[in-house]
Amino acid sequence: MRVAIGSDHGGFQLKELIKKELSGPELEFMDFGTHSTDSCDYPDIAFAVAEAVARGEFARGILICGTGIGMCIAANKVPGVRAALCHDVFSARATREHNDSNILTLGERVVGPGLAVMIVQTWLGTAFSGDERHKRRLAKIERYSVEGGN
Repeated sequence: MRVAIGSDHGGFQLKELIKKELSGPELEFMDFGTHSTDSCDYPDIAFAVAEAVARGEFARGILICGTGIGMCIAANKVPGVRAALCHDVFSARATREHNDSNILTLGERVVGPGLAVMIVQTWLGTAFSGDERHKRRLAKIERYSVEGGN
C-alpha cells in the first residue's frame, strides 16, 4: 500500500517514528514534508497530502501536527477526502469500518509514540465494512459536498 504522509514542525518527530516503525515491503510512505522541526504552516502540507489522496495517487494519507486538529480541518476542505482525527485504537478502527476515512490525523503532543503506532497499524489494517447503511451515509456526505445543501 502506498501512503502519503506529512507533518508540520509539531508532528515531525512522530512522523519520522511512524515511517521508521512501519515501513516495509507491503507499506511504502511518500513524505510530503516537513523535513525538520523548523516552523511551517500546516495547511500547506495538509493540502498537498489530501490532494494526492483525492487524485488516487495514494491509497491513504497520514497527517500529523501538535494536536491533529488543524491538519484534519485543512484536509477535509479537499473534495473527496474523509480525514479523521484519532487518538485511540477504537476510533481508528471505527472510522475505517464506518466512514471509509482515507486520511488519518494524529497529534504528536496528544498521543504517545507507542499508542500512535498502534493507531496507525489498526487504521491501515482495517477495511471499510461496505455495509449498506454506511454506504448510504457516505453518499449523503458526497452529495452535500458536490451539490451543497439539501
